[in-house]
Amino acid sequence: MGLWEAFLNWLRSLFFKQEMELSLIGLQNAGKTSLVNVIATGGYSEDMIPTVGFNMKKVTKGNVTIKLWDLGGQPRFRSMWERYCRAVSVIVKPSLSGIPLLVLGNKIDKPGALSKQAFTDEMGLKSITDREVCCYMISCKNSTNIDSVIDWLVKHSKSKS
Repeated sequence: MGLWEAFLNWLRSLFFKQEMELSLIGLQNAGKTSLVNVIATGGYSEDMIPTVGFNMKKVTKGNVTIKLWDLGGQPRFRSMWERYCRAVSVIVKPSLSGIPLLVLGNKIDKPGALSKQAFTDEMGLKSITDREVCCYMISCKNSTNIDSVIDWLVKHSKSKS
């Protein structure tokens, strides 16, 4: 990013504040908490404790404040996922009509990880036609495509009046 672009972004941030909420849902051990930590701090830790219930963290990127809801992936917590998806700007569950769907295939650094095409096919993403669907293959451990995910999130944030 050039100096001029950085200056324009700073100037925009003085007048245009944006907020969004993001609910991270997925199976246990999918890397949701790791993603929150990588987005918030840029750091990755091998020693993550499974989320019990939920955690919430606010992260500011430029003029966008993102409220990240990290929802536990254990079977006993899955019934509460929909409650945390009602007022969000982006979801990771196809049951709430019209809200953009961001699907992340994490842990691509692991041997035997699926290709993007195989992941897209397995998840049936091409069959979802009632909303925008975007898929990124990421690695929280190596920060692969994390910047692209953040850019997508910022692009989809909504101005709050």
